[in-house]
Amino acid sequence: MVKEHDVKSHAWAVLLTAHATLIEKIEAALAGAKLPPLAWYDVLWELEKAEGGKLRMHELARRIVLSRSNLTRLADRLEDARLIEREDTPHDRRGYHCVITRAGLALRRKMWPLYKAEIERLFSRHITVEEARTIGDALARMVKAARGN
Repeated sequence: MVKEHDVKSHAWAVLLTAHATLIEKIEAALAGAKLPPLAWYDVLWELEKAEGGKLRMHELARRIVLSRSNLTRLADRLEDARLIEREDTPHDRRGYHCVITRAGLALRRKMWPLYKAEIERLFSRHITVEEARTIGDALARMVKAARGN
């Protein structure tokens, strides 16, 4: 009989391996299409979804799960590429918003069809709707618990 701990340890290991493997394949597909890395897409997508197309750095970092220093370097690259702009916040002189530009919107929309196709090829076609619900619900519970919500 397999112990519960062994099953859960196996699930953890497979989760880490699956994430690393699928992200590697998606990154390769983006690079092969001469598109920027997935982290660029993630930042642009979060900004596009945000009210007014802008977020404070700490909120953006929380949404895309990057450290503040890594996000600052990424934001520098996105700003150099004119995909985002930095805008001072009126109520806090030390802070600023990252704001998506028209070029950022266009690039995110250009990247989506390839990203969507890779999600389908590497993930969606291999699970049922019920499995997707189970995976999504379980992972959402873990994120909520880890964030203390």
